[in-house]
Amino acid sequence: LDVNGRKLYVIVRGDVTKGPPVICLPGAMGTAETDFAQQLEGFAPSMGVVAFDPRGYGKSRPPGRRYPADFYHLDAQDAAGIMDTLGIPSYHVMGWSDGAISATILAANRPAAVKKLAVFGIQGFITKEDVESYEGLRDVEKAWSKRMLDTHRPVYGDDLQPMWSSFCDAMKMMYEAGGDMCQKEAKLVKCPTFILHGAKDPLVPEHHPRWFHETIPNSK
Repeated sequence: LDVNGRKLYVIVRGDVTKGPPVICLPGAMGTAETDFAQQLEGFAPSMGVVAFDPRGYGKSRPPGRRYPADFYHLDAQDAAGIMDTLGIPSYHVMGWSDGAISATILAANRPAAVKKLAVFGIQGFITKEDVESYEGLRDVEKAWSKRMLDTHRPVYGDDLQPMWSSFCDAMKMMYEAGGDMCQKEAKLVKCPTFILHGAKDPLVPEHHPRWFHETIPNSK
């Protein structure tokens, strides 16, 4: 689809006209198929499902991914633009990791459109400790698990390391700029929100999802 001046790879499954569908936002380096294959298959029999490769990721290339200061907001705008282009006025939003940040921004900026929000692996701000965690994972060959490499190497090939290094640089710059990822927007979210978190998440400490639970009214 042509969205906001970019060509984005979009997958639609199920009947998007039968009640509000859900749009799924992948995490860092993620794509519709690497991050949401199970949801695309599992939800489709009962509801419409939309997922996409964010600009610069997966099949939404070229050009490759860039990380300007507002890249989370750009991804949120692209998600909204996809649903506008598809002619879908109301929908649920699901986001994983980086996608959870953009999903929160989308829910805050489009309250009339977003009916429910589900996020997992989310953080609203970045600390010095978070930056150190990213630095510890900068070398994909030495620090990434075999599962992560097997997922992303086929998608990006030799571009994987420089793209991931650019992301690590972006996290450091965001910390130096104050560290806010989506705290301001989280305080504006009013829709029903479901927050999930993995106890063994290697990057996101538990205090991040707890902050969202305490901040977003009636979240679970």
